[in-house]
Amino acid sequence: MGGAVVDDGPTGIKAPDGGWGWAVLFGCFIITGFSYAFPKAVSVFFKELMHEFGIGYSDTAWISSILLAMLYGTGPLCSVCVNRFGCRPVMLVGGLFASLGMVAASFCQSIIQIYLTTGVITGLGLALNFQPSLIMLNRYFNKRRPIANGLAAAGSPVFLCALSPLGQLLQDHYGWRGGFLILGGLLLNCCVCAALMRPLVAPKASGGTESQAPQRSSRRLLDLSVFRDRGFLIYAVAASIMVLGLFVPPVFVVSYAKDLGVPDTKAAFLLTILGFIDIFARPTAGFITGLKKVRPYSVYLFSFAMFFNGFTDLTGSTASDYGGLVVFCIFFGISYGMVGALQFEVLMAIVGTHKFSSAIGLVLLLEAVAVLIGPPSGGKLLDATKVYKYVFILAGAEVLTSSLVLLLGNFFCIRKRPEVTQPEVAASEDTLHKPPVDVGVDSREVEHFLKEQPEKNGEVVHTPETSV
Repeated sequence: MGGAVVDDGPTGIKAPDGGWGWAVLFGCFIITGFSYAFPKAVSVFFKELMHEFGIGYSDTAWISSILLAMLYGTGPLCSVCVNRFGCRPVMLVGGLFASLGMVAASFCQSIIQIYLTTGVITGLGLALNFQPSLIMLNRYFNKRRPIANGLAAAGSPVFLCALSPLGQLLQDHYGWRGGFLILGGLLLNCCVCAALMRPLVAPKASGGTESQAPQRSSRRLLDLSVFRDRGFLIYAVAASIMVLGLFVPPVFVVSYAKDLGVPDTKAAFLLTILGFIDIFARPTAGFITGLKKVRPYSVYLFSFAMFFNGFTDLTGSTASDYGGLVVFCIFFGISYGMVGALQFEVLMAIVGTHKFSSAIGLVLLLEAVAVLIGPPSGGKLLDATKVYKYVFILAGAEVLTSSLVLLLGNFFCIRKRPEVTQPEVAASEDTLHKPPVDVGVDSREVEHFLKEQPEKNGEVVHTPETSV
């Protein structure tokens, strides 16, 4: 989710929209799955870590928070690395970091060491993989880019369905240390995916040599002018509040079930249910939002999705048995998928495509702070009350608040545009009533322009689209 990445690659090269691009899509699917499912799936080890180190819920929740914060907040760092070294080398190093962090965590003797290994090192490795993979995906696909991004984003719920029960199985057979060691080995597959990210090469000219791609124009890493947009400010505030509670239920639902006396395997299966529903919720929400009659109201639909998610958290707090938690995970998966499918579409509608890359990077940096606070604050509340109900109520209240901020802000600020002054209207009317001026164009100038103009399909449009 690296919105701050500005490396556009060589211009003037036509996107294949297939061919080797499908291998790139497959690699991006796997990396997206590891990046977003891993912080949630690692929660199945929390109970064992609490017993091992004699710590509380809030201490273990910091593991997922640090992982997510590294994934969200390292956009500028990934931008610099990609611009300097390219996508494939950065991803190879990131895969090694992700694996090394989990392998080192299996030998840790304190929770602080796990924060540094699993949280910082593995989190940084996943971030160095995820953002470059999106860049390569957008280089290889142009006309089919929405489909490609949708298929890649599906990796998150698919891997959540697989990693959660796998983590529980590894813990039962090998303990948490053996489980961390094996998961570290699995993360080496990120290096395999990095090898698939073959750079696009300019086609050979008639002389048999590769044609030189046009030089990229210099661009700022982050466009801070988006902070002058009222719509962006409202969206950023609402998204930051939402993230405070959005990731809390997936982190604690497994421990909630175990606290109710549910066997460990059945408890871990709750995340599988949530991920399975999410697989279908994301493309369905995206399809509905793409309808002509619905798309103009995407902001309101996003606000409804947040309200639905917060309301689900509040009702989930009343669950008293495994059946109730299953129902909660079904509705949470629907609302979570809706939020994931709509958030970037709404941001693009507010700021436009030209500022989208900078806007998403700044939003993710703000959300990184909220991600770092949300789950640990829920753990603190759980340590103080020993009741999971209050954790889910707090998370639901935060997400509900964010939906109201976006809804009211959109109604009073974003929806209203500055009125055009009378002189501007008169000038525009005069322009409309003026007869067209016949301008002569030399045919040689037209021919020269067409030769110099690159193919539109070959230009890489920087739209790092994905979901949470």
